[in-house]
Amino acid sequence: MSTQSSENFFDRIPVFVEFEGVVDTANYQPLPDDWVLATADIVSSTEAIAEGRYKAVNTAGASVISALLNAVGKKDYPFVFGGDGALVALPVSLSEKAREALAAVQSWVAEELGLNLRAALVPIADIRAIGLDVRVARFAVSPDVSYAMFAGGGTSWAEAQMKGGKYAVGRAPTGTRPDLTGLSCRWNPIEARNGAIVSIIAVPGTTGANVQFRKLVSDVLAVAAGQGRGAHPLPAEGPTVKFTTAGVDAEARAAAPPGKRFTRKLAIIAQIILIYVLDKFGLTAGGWDPKIYKRELAQNSDFRKFDDGLKLTIDIEPERLRRIEMLLDQASAAGIARYGLHKQDSALITCFVPTPMAHDHIHFIDGASGGYAMAASNLKAKLS
Repeated sequence: MSTQSSENFFDRIPVFVEFEGVVDTANYQPLPDDWVLATADIVSSTEAIAEGRYKAVNTAGASVISALLNAVGKKDYPFVFGGDGALVALPVSLSEKAREALAAVQSWVAEELGLNLRAALVPIADIRAIGLDVRVARFAVSPDVSYAMFAGGGTSWAEAQMKGGKYAVGRAPTGTRPDLTGLSCRWNPIEARNGAIVSIIAVPGTTGANVQFRKLVSDVLAVAAGQGRGAHPLPAEGPTVKFTTAGVDAEARAAAPPGKRFTRKLAIIAQIILIYVLDKFGLTAGGWDPKIYKRELAQNSDFRKFDDGLKLTIDIEPERLRRIEMLLDQASAAGIARYGLHKQDSALITCFVPTPMAHDHIHFIDGASGGYAMAASNLKAKLS
């Protein structure tokens, strides 16, 4: 495979439009050998969550994707948001840019958010050398946005290596700022409408990622589908426009250095007020329609994903949740799956919107009081 062909690998993967396609192995293609996984997560995220700082944890996780994609100048590389961290797959030719971006975002997270972000660059060739793989599929949530789905066990191994101190990327000097253009955190938490916002992680059990595990995923998705729109945590018309001081502060920290932050906060507040007025009275500004944007926000959200296992943040009623838990418990007892689950009252939205006038803005969804990080902690506790 030529260098140009390798770099355009993800663009050429056919998309599937029904999320149930995550269990179809034909939708996945192996990443090229000459790629790397840029991965990062927050150290001791459960302690930060216990302190009520999950908005900051989510912002840190999303900042990894923002910094990396801005650094390489292209959004169409495979990535996945994990709540307290993230992963981006890139051609090895972009390794140095990725290393610089990871180093810079670690420094920014430490200085601005008071959190410890660790990071690593793991070669795909090393993953295959131990018998694992990284296969990628493209799920189109809308005509303008598709998200990567990962299978093969390689991303989980890469994360474990990072946590063990392997392939580490060091932090940049104090004061180094990544390019976080487009990172936005201004939406209020979205309250549950059906019962509870539930974050679920289900991964293959001792029997491996086999037909039985794929059937489990299909069964869980079928129960969630009965809630309507796959139990999407956002209403179809999008979230309500509300002022959030925590979101304004986080966005201002991403957009401007300390000396320019007050001015940036005023600009963000002015934008929120303008959006509120436009939305309330059904107006547009320069061709931008807030009602269309909010509908696209809901469509473009990543509340469902597959990353070596199923990850969901859904708004679901108690009886359907009971049925999902029963399926997961039965699969766990049979060695088909391992799972963790966390319930909360609301969901968080963290956005990456480099160009507000375009339709390809992307939005990361997680539970508002721990989400995926607490589901992962629950999973880990079961294993131990």
